[in-house]
Amino acid sequence: QVQLVESGGGLVQAGGSLRLSCAASAASGRPFSSYTVAWFRQAPGKEREFVAATVWSGYYADSVKGRFTISRDNAKNTVSLQMNSLKPEDMAIYYCAARYYSGSVYTNAADYTYWGQGTQVTVSS
Repeated sequence: QVQLVESGGGLVQAGGSLRLSCAASAASGRPFSSYTVAWFRQAPGKEREFVAATVWSGYYADSVKGRFTISRDNAKNTVSLQMNSLKPEDMAIYYCAARYYSGSVYTNAADYTYWGQGTQVTVSS
């Protein structure tokens, strides 16, 4: 069992930056480095969508590529999402998710086993 806790959401003006963090409890018998960790987001009335994921490198949705950077610190069991040049369309609840790495990077929410409670990101225009 892995527990995930997000932090760092808030209100920012368009063009601004926020840094989200995801703190994970270590699953017994499996090091944190063996998990794929991803960020998803969900805006009101929309489906949950993939934002970024990390195993040994970062993978990004086209909509955030070049603006967002995902990073992880396996020693601290944390994953961060640095979000720059934020746009009103980035406004959503952001969720951290994890799954045991199985050779592929998944971008479908249904493929992730563990989820955090979410953190709100609000971007004012």
